[in-house]
Amino acid sequence: QVQLVESGGGLVQPGGSLRLSCVASGRTFNGYIMGWFRQAPGKEREFVGFIGWNTGNTYYADAVKGRFTISVDNAKNTVYLQMDGLKPDDTADYLCAAQENIFWSQNYYTRASSYPYWGQGTQVTVSS
Repeated sequence: QVQLVESGGGLVQPGGSLRLSCVASGRTFNGYIMGWFRQAPGKEREFVGFIGWNTGNTYYADAVKGRFTISVDNAKNTVYLQMDGLKPDDTADYLCAAQENIFWSQNYYTRASSYPYWGQGTQVTVSS
């Protein structure tokens, strides 16, 4: 059974940095797309970015491009979301998700509905 467990959230001042972790277990994730999403209170779940587990190819939402970086540590079965230059608008619950790369479509993997496996989320608050 796939399990995804996020950690690393917290309170940070505007302009600060945080690194979120998502530990994946339950199967081999080679060939999987690992996505990061976020959800603020009263808003829809929003795509942040994704990475191909074995290719390392990444794609980001315009809102975070140039500030956020996703990476994979195969030895630790962990996906990271490095967040720099944080803004108050980045405040949200951050969730990681996994989907087998059945076929390649960039748009497909930007949609939350495309992912069957989800973590429980970790809260990020950006405030002075």
